[in-house]
Amino acid sequence: MSNPEHLKYTEEHEWLTDAEDGVSTIGITQHAADALGDIVYVQLPEVGDEVTAGETCGELESTKSVSDLYSPVTGEVTEVNQDVLDDNGLVNSAPFEGGWLFKVRVASTGKLLTADEYNAFIKA
Repeated sequence: MSNPEHLKYTEEHEWLTDAEDGVSTIGITQHAADALGDIVYVQLPEVGDEVTAGETCGELESTKSVSDLYSPVTGEVTEVNQDVLDDNGLVNSAPFEGGWLFKVRVASTGKLLTADEYNAFIKA
């Protein structure tokens, strides 16, 4: 499993893009999607909500369990991925592309890992 080099990662298995015009896109990693199994329900923050780095901001429910979604950044939610809300399976089938979860106007970041650091973390 390869994690894209251009993304940053968290120890809670979220990824995010570098801020473009101050906005980062956030999703979960393939590792997290595989560990959860088939996702059957996604609860995301709403546009306009404030999220805080390291704190829960939603849930992912699979056939195996319910997992909290943590925000890797602090800021205001600017967009949620309606496609994922309509088809939860996108999180499993395309976690780094169409399965992104939400976008945030970033005020500050939490602890972030490079792809190499994240790969080492999930192997440990």
